[in-house]
Amino acid sequence: MAHKKPHLPQKICAACGRPFAWRRKWARDWEQVRYCSDACRSERFPASRGSAGPVPPRR
Repeated sequence: MAHKKPHLPQKICAACGRPFAWRRKWARDWEQVRYCSDACRSERFPASRGSAGPVPPRR
């Protein structure tokens, strides 16, 4: 069973609009992190940028 994580800071992804939590690999530059994943960073889903519309299906 996984251990319970403490409350981690969250941001909203600039590409898909979903919330994402802090990760250890982002510790040094959390202020500059804008995207939840490499897919969003490469703007695979540009039509949903910040909109309240439907979220694209995950694969």
